[in-house]
Amino acid sequence: MKLPIVALVIASAATLAIVPSCAHDPVTRANAANASASQIARDSRVALRSLCAQNPGARALKNRAKGVLVFPSVVKGGFVIGAQGGNGAMIRDTGEISGFYQTAGASYGLQAGIQEFGYALFLMDDAAFRNINRSGGWEIGSSPSLVIVDKGRAASLTNATIDRGTYAFFFNQRGLMGGLGLQGSKITRIHPQQ
Repeated sequence: MKLPIVALVIASAATLAIVPSCAHDPVTRANAANASASQIARDSRVALRSLCAQNPGARALKNRAKGVLVFPSVVKGGFVIGAQGGNGAMIRDTGEISGFYQTAGASYGLQAGIQEFGYALFLMDDAAFRNINRSGGWEIGSSPSLVIVDKGRAASLTNATIDRGTYAFFFNQRGLMGGLGLQGSKITRIHPQQ
């Protein structure tokens, strides 16, 4: 794992835990200044291709989604107070990249360790796009239309069962921290360097 990303995640957690309403903008600006749009786009496309090749449910959703927001590498770490963060790209149904985003979140409780994972949000309708592009960012879990797709649910997805809203898939989990979740994570648009 990249040490600067881990440091950014820990600094973000401390900042978001202390002053959540006004601390988010400086963290977002610092993240965007250190990110490469071409690298995020490349990593996001590779991650989506790999997910769809390995998971028939993801492939079925991709074929009907208006777009997929892919975070190829999210780092999560903590000891009692935890944080997670990463960058991703919105891949539209045309294959075009229509924006870059960061995901960040802070948590507290019984937790210790560090892990890396990726996740993809399949946006099935225009309402899902409006949520993602809110001016202050989108807090995951604030929308009743988010469905976390586990292996059992992925196996049962068909064109007839795909509903409106947003479907989330986790992939490439590595590390020593139990449990993955998106509750409390916030997605914000960034404008990284080319």
